[in-house]
Amino acid sequence: MNETVADTEPEYVEAELNYIKPQSDKPHNYTYEPPAGIPRQNTVNEARRLKIRNGRSLAANLSLDQQGFAFISHRSAVTNFDDETEIRQIYFPEAEKFLKEVTGASRVLVFDFNLRNAQKLKAGETRFKEPVKRVHNDFTAKSGYRRSRDELVAIGVENPDEILQHRFNIINVWKPTGHPVQESPLAVCDARSIKPSDWVASDLIYRDRVGETYLTTYNESHQWFYFPHMQTDEVILIKCFDSAEDIPARFTAHTAFEDPTSLPNSIPRASIELRTLVIYEE
Repeated sequence: MNETVADTEPEYVEAELNYIKPQSDKPHNYTYEPPAGIPRQNTVNEARRLKIRNGRSLAANLSLDQQGFAFISHRSAVTNFDDETEIRQIYFPEAEKFLKEVTGASRVLVFDFNLRNAQKLKAGETRFKEPVKRVHNDFTAKSGYRRSRDELVAIGVENPDEILQHRFNIINVWKPTGHPVQESPLAVCDARSIKPSDWVASDLIYRDRVGETYLTTYNESHQWFYFPHMQTDEVILIKCFDSAEDIPARFTAHTAFEDPTSLPNSIPRASIELRTLVIYEE
């Protein structure tokens, strides 16, 4: 990272993060236009202005099992992250290899990915999504196991339940593409500062299935971090599920946010996140 950028990094920013207000009924969110009379989502956001610390100076001490996230350098050979063929043929195996090295896992499977670029989505390129500006975690205690089993079955594994008797994680690999992050950076919460009661299971409703994610209610103990001006050769690893119940970080809250230091003419953020199944069989 060049000295000019490093010298301008703030120690922290203050920004609004969107939690959900506590409610009695189970939250839901439709991924398509629901039947008449049913709201697309039944939650109410609660914006909280919080301090989000610069995590760069702490990067060497971050742990997936403690904080729930890690910040590392990784240069990809992909030349065009808008090209799905390159992503699948080059980035998937790259990510599987370096996740094995980082975690010590015996097996890694990339099973899904999202491309985010609000500008291209607005222009009609529907394969892109907007940054998610809501505190959440991609899986719950229930859906983490279910999705992992489904993905093993999908690739023809005959003994998924036997494999999942070993410890396994779902880890997201998040990186900027095309250019450094100038707006809508990603914030991650130290998992040790989140109480189990802060997590709220929410149905994510597709046309053919119902997934489950965690939304989050506010707690003043939450400790938030981000990595300003992320470069295209830097990645954040986010643990979204851990089958081990005695690990401090089983789930990790994260969200995009409006960076108050972003300039008015900032290039919209472009990023990719991989979802990976990480298995420890030894």
